[in-house]
Amino acid sequence: MSKLTGRSSVTVLAPAKLNLALDVVGLLPNGYHDLDMTMQTITLYERIILRRSPYLDLTLPGSPVAPNEKNTAIKAALAFFDYTGLLAGVDITVHKNVPVRAGMAGGSADAAGVLVGLNALYDARLSMSELCALGAKIGADVPFALMGGTCRVQGVGDLIKALPPMPECWFTVVMPDYGVSTPEAFAAYDRVGSSSHPDCAAQEAAIRTGDLEGLCAAAGNALEECSGARDNQSIKTLLRQQGAVTALMTGSGAAVFGVFRDRDSACRAAKAAAQRWQQVYVAQPDRGGARVLR
Repeated sequence: MSKLTGRSSVTVLAPAKLNLALDVVGLLPNGYHDLDMTMQTITLYERIILRRSPYLDLTLPGSPVAPNEKNTAIKAALAFFDYTGLLAGVDITVHKNVPVRAGMAGGSADAAGVLVGLNALYDARLSMSELCALGAKIGADVPFALMGGTCRVQGVGDLIKALPPMPECWFTVVMPDYGVSTPEAFAAYDRVGSSSHPDCAAQEAAIRTGDLEGLCAAAGNALEECSGARDNQSIKTLLRQQGAVTALMTGSGAAVFGVFRDRDSACRAAKAAAQRWQQVYVAQPDRGGARVLR
């Protein structure tokens, strides 16, 4: 496998995710929370360009995220080169479109995008199973970011079951001007618990029968009450007033989304939300994970 042959650069799209449901069902022996979730990639993407290089460099144009060794993109590149044994490098440029500390797995999408991109750039031919095993070492959401689509995700994110595509709909996503720390959200959950425990099995059944109403009726997020995201209720109220079938926080926050039956309703809700919050997005369900464009 020569690093002098094949393509010199690749461009990858890596979609953000939403949690259609998130429940905390217990603690695992290793101390991590045992989760039951329904996850969905959406048409909001990180755009990642990888170029062959003898060095390992990361650029994040216009982003406040630090391009250091703690960044998931760098961790993914190091894991890839360590696993494959390739004596090579890469110049990574991540054009971030997914808000940070939003519960939308932007960092995990970056890691997934780098793994997929390097696999293509160096023609390493790693399987999806191998990529997911590498991704799991970087972050709990990385395997899902690689697979994408609609999935039931359990454990610490390591047990992934692909589901049929969710019913056709639109999302309006609203991100307040602050983020939420995932460790702090789980620590708060451990202190106060939650009155919300969504029925993920019922939601899976609704997805399998194409029942958007049933999917939304079973939606919920056990971290919402303790996330510290103070805009949750006001965003949810606005989205519901604009016709959302349901509205809830994603992940550990701070982004909140509404599910709409059609594009016009989602866009009207986005316009109303944008009068108060600056970061507002309209998206659809995406049927895949991180993938190479060219």
